[in-house]
Amino acid sequence: MKGVTKWIILSGILLFLISSVSAITTSTVVIDPSGSLVPGTSVSISFRVDATDFEGDNEVFLTTDLANPVWSYTIFVNNVEGFSDQSGSKTLSVTGWLLEYPNSEEISLRVTLTGKAPDVTQSSEKILFRVQELDSKGNPITSQTTEYKTTVVNTAEISQSISTKRAELQSFRSQIDEKAAIGVDTANAEIKYSDAKSKIDAAAALPSTEYTNALAYLNTAADLIKDGNTALDKSWAEREVATAQIPISNVDRVIAWFKGNASTSSNAELPPIISKREIAVSYISAANDQIASGQYSQARSKAAEAYAKGNESYTDALILQKKVSSGFNLGAIFSSGVLTIIAVVVVIGLIAAGVIMYRKRSSWDELG
Repeated sequence: MKGVTKWIILSGILLFLISSVSAITTSTVVIDPSGSLVPGTSVSISFRVDATDFEGDNEVFLTTDLANPVWSYTIFVNNVEGFSDQSGSKTLSVTGWLLEYPNSEEISLRVTLTGKAPDVTQSSEKILFRVQELDSKGNPITSQTTEYKTTVVNTAEISQSISTKRAELQSFRSQIDEKAAIGVDTANAEIKYSDAKSKIDAAAALPSTEYTNALAYLNTAADLIKDGNTALDKSWAEREVATAQIPISNVDRVIAWFKGNASTSSNAELPPIISKREIAVSYISAANDQIASGQYSQARSKAAEAYAKGNESYTDALILQKKVSSGFNLGAIFSSGVLTIIAVVVVIGLIAAGVIMYRKRSSWDELG
């Protein structure tokens, strides 16, 4: 029986401890102006902190990164105004003894904070205000922390970022014009250029309070320029492959000429030409595979090899074609029947000459 009583008492104590855990919540936050800030901008903030069953040994601790801060707060009990105070430091501490009331009471802090956005060497996030509950040893209770931040803008940094992106855009423009001059398809790159320019212009038109939006525009512009350069690189590689195909197509026509003539189709000098042509074709295939995998520089290099080997094959084919066409090919003459026709003409000529000579001799004999 004593054991049961002991457990009942312990359970009651445990329930009491659980129910007495304090909590703070922050609400009705108003920040003016909202958004990013320029150093020196005046800021006004108001908010409410509700304290539930707050422990006297704890405290509500408030901090800010604003310059020249002024805190003012009033404690309300059941919406009735009570204790008020203010502070001119970057921190404000409200002791738990001022907030320790029975759980049935509604306790809240009404806080206002004014200050200026601090100076920064580069754009960075700063704490507008932070509300924490500290335990009796001064350690923050992380589950009871509320924090509001904003970006304080170094305007020179934003201007520099815009100038940098404009310079990158101009370099991209030069690349487009250069590739267009050698016949590279620049249509996709032109679209990326126009979109990037519009984003940079939009960023430049925004006020400093919209730093976050300006930064987003500039980041988007950077991505568009990068994608545009990639598209241009790909089109350039495709152009080089198409150029490398020209001598291969040319040598194909010469090879077809050789194959189309019985007298030249088995020419012993033709296989090496065909072999060079096949090597060029293999280089083209490799270049196309590299384009598919995004290796555009390597693709251009392989296309250059294909062009050189294809051009070598074509040059050799033209030399052989000229050699064969200018030489006297007896076999071709026989196979074409030309010699037979000549022989017939010669025989007929000889017969005619013989008849004429015979008639002349006969006429001489009769005259005797």
